[in-house]
Amino acid sequence: MSVIQAGHDGRVDGGRGSLTDSGGGSPKLQQCAQPPNSSSSRTKDARYHQQQQQQQQLQQQRHHGGSMWKQPSHNEPADVVRRALDFKCQGTQCYKDKKYREAIGKYHRALLEIKGLCRVLGDPDTSSKSPSSLLPTISKSTTLTDEQKGAMENAELECYNSLAACLLQMELVNYERVKEYCLKVLHKEGKNFKALYRSGVAYYHLGDFQKALHYLKESHKQEPSDTNVIRYIQLTEMKIRRNAQREKKEAT
Repeated sequence: MSVIQAGHDGRVDGGRGSLTDSGGGSPKLQQCAQPPNSSSSRTKDARYHQQQQQQQQLQQQRHHGGSMWKQPSHNEPADVVRRALDFKCQGTQCYKDKKYREAIGKYHRALLEIKGLCRVLGDPDTSSKSPSSLLPTISKSTTLTDEQKGAMENAELECYNSLAACLLQMELVNYERVKEYCLKVLHKEGKNFKALYRSGVAYYHLGDFQKALHYLKESHKQEPSDTNVIRYIQLTEMKIRRNAQREKKEAT
């Protein structure tokens, strides 16, 4: 089928539908297009039925509270865990690329997925909060497999540890938040080396040297040869001695 093209002067030429002068002063179509047949009628009927189906779907949407199509697989526990792990991996890549702010955002997204699922499933740590709107299709009767639970727990701990690591790379470090994230990890995994070490660092910079020394020594038990731990233990013990000497002088 040839295409009708318009020239710069506005004339239509070329193709079977070109205009020609028949000699009577008025142009007429040469080989006019065929009149409408049954195929065009069927096309109109198909469009009509399609519109009817769309209207029915809209009515179902209103009836079911705004959900036109149910997508159970989108928010199944396995999919939530997969999304959380994906966000965590993206955060890890951002951290490697030294994009710490972007990494923090990715880790928070991962935690939102995990917390949302936990609230819906009745996790005791989050049951006081309202269910997450991110996971509307998961019923409370939904259960996780042991493998899924393990993946979620590991992802949660890694996200909190990684958030603390990101904050420690910032120009202005929020040591209070670093401490908060590390203690969340230690609440579930008391011998986590990274959380112990970073808790000690946070307490050191917050001026609580006794707690700093406690966490640093605990981390030293896990990694006796770690030079950063050894250095912070020395710094902390020096601060404690100086404070003791100052208090002794003030007392005399």
